[in-house]
Amino acid sequence: MTVILIDGPSGSGKTELALRMRDGWAGEDRPTLLHLDDVYPGWDGLEAASVQITEHVLLPFREQRMGRDRIGGEHRAPRWQRYDWVAERAVEWHEIDPALPLIVEGCGALSRRNARLADIRIWVEADDAVRKDRALARDGDPYAREWDRWEAQWQAFIRRENPRALATLVVAT
Repeated sequence: MTVILIDGPSGSGKTELALRMRDGWAGEDRPTLLHLDDVYPGWDGLEAASVQITEHVLLPFREQRMGRDRIGGEHRAPRWQRYDWVAERAVEWHEIDPALPLIVEGCGALSRRNARLADIRIWVEADDAVRKDRALARDGDPYAREWDRWEAQWQAFIRRENPRALATLVVAT
């Protein structure tokens, strides 16, 4: 099965691209789509979400695809934990069917470690002013208050991981 990672800065168009890819997928094996917005554990959670998808989604997904056992002769199920932004805490876990293709989209999806576990790696980019306008129009005042905080994490991730250089495809929106 195929694993596609879609990364890029806030407001660049990652979610729109991921939805179009999923909805336009030919055949009965429509991909599972995981939005990192559902995983980030709060406004300081970019790194934690990136690690969660490595450990709980991509590694188990790859193990099952390769037929490898990891724990006591049984496969770990790929899964992710949803973050409740209103309650400000992690809540239920969701399993992912490893028999279906997988698309993971969000800031922090394309780390060096995650890149090795993916088949297709997409970087989405847009002009900084355009993407900020898009993000704030989409998420409103809550994000406007947190923009600088999020952007600082994002820039640290960019410096450390250089996700654009890991991409197999660059899409300008």
